[in-house]
Amino acid sequence: MNPLDASSIRYQAAPLKQYVDNLAAKLPAPGGGSAAALTACLGASLISMVINFTLGKPKYAQYENELKEYLAKSEQLRNALLNLVDLDIVAYTSKNIRDSLDIPFMVCRLCHEGIKLCPPLIKKGNVNLISDVAVAAILLESSFSSAYFNVQINLKLLGDKKLALAMNKELLLKGKTIKRMRLQTEAKVDEIIRG
Repeated sequence: MNPLDASSIRYQAAPLKQYVDNLAAKLPAPGGGSAAALTACLGASLISMVINFTLGKPKYAQYENELKEYLAKSEQLRNALLNLVDLDIVAYTSKNIRDSLDIPFMVCRLCHEGIKLCPPLIKKGNVNLISDVAVAAILLESSFSSAYFNVQINLKLLGDKKLALAMNKELLLKGKTIKRMRLQTEAKVDEIIRG
């Protein structure tokens, strides 16, 4: 594949090496927005993994129904975020500022939804995968922060002050919640690991 054709690749169907090679290359895309979506996708994938290793275990039988709901949610998030990896590239290469704004904004919203699944898994998830719950929370917060900067640069390019005010208000609230949940998750996981 000619690296100049990188913008036409559907990365979710391509080898991981091809994605990271193109991300590192002197190409307009993929870039930070796509990487933020992929990072969030990895966080959601870890949540699904923890749940999959928990379902069917007698120790966690009382949480079975809740866990199945969490899994449905994490899988929905994982698939949506994986699609955004490619959609961000399409938006950027087509120079569509509004899509280039909306995609990282959606990544922020999905990170906010995803991180809500982490605190319950500290108690209801397989304790052998407790560190993966912390990693998921860290990846989701990192992705939120990364996508936030892509929102900001595209808001500046768009020049819509009313839209910027509304989006920034939402992101400020969600950012505080995400940071709090990540810190709580890290602290509780660390406490459990250290015993």
